[in-house]
Amino acid sequence: MNPAKREAIFQRLAAANPSPTTELIYRTPFELLIAVILSAQATDKSVNLATKKLFADADSPQTMWQLGQEGLEPYIKTIGLFHSKAKHIIATCRILLDEHQGQVPESREALEKLPGVGRKTANVVLNTAFGHPTIAVDTHIFRVANRTRLAPGKTVHEVEQKLLKFVPQHYRQDAHHWLILHGRYICKARKPDCFRCPINDLCEYPDKNLYP
Repeated sequence: MNPAKREAIFQRLAAANPSPTTELIYRTPFELLIAVILSAQATDKSVNLATKKLFADADSPQTMWQLGQEGLEPYIKTIGLFHSKAKHIIATCRILLDEHQGQVPESREALEKLPGVGRKTANVVLNTAFGHPTIAVDTHIFRVANRTRLAPGKTVHEVEQKLLKFVPQHYRQDAHHWLILHGRYICKARKPDCFRCPINDLCEYPDKNLYP
């Protein structure tokens, strides 16, 4: 895909949604961090339902750590892998208190040292909470990048590196959210809605005409 076509793709996505953001509900970097940890293999909707009550009762590393794993689990039991996620979250809260004065660090290295936090989660926090021009490649972004040929790659890391190289710099801050939302609601896995896709004529997906 040539640079002019990539520019046009993001120009249209920006026109359709000038201020994209995560669908996770949060008020602070800490709440976002917890929500993103919980969102692994879960929908944003299910996470928001759980965190509405959780954040009302525990909205800081101190108050959440005081719940303990057994106290946290009832809040998140509707979310997949809640046992391991509760364990990771309590351990993360302890590290934030002991090593970061109760604050979420604005450092990839420090974030990735937190239990339950991998590169994707770190990228989401850096981008959404702190405004870094990172791109967290989830299943939606991986699919869109490969299907459209915007940044094809065989691995998540390869796609991320290509996106950081190919996405025009002035769109890089919001590219993460545009691509996730596009994949979630239009460029869906089983049957993409090509008929209402704003970038249909720019997409290089060979089978797009099969989805009228």
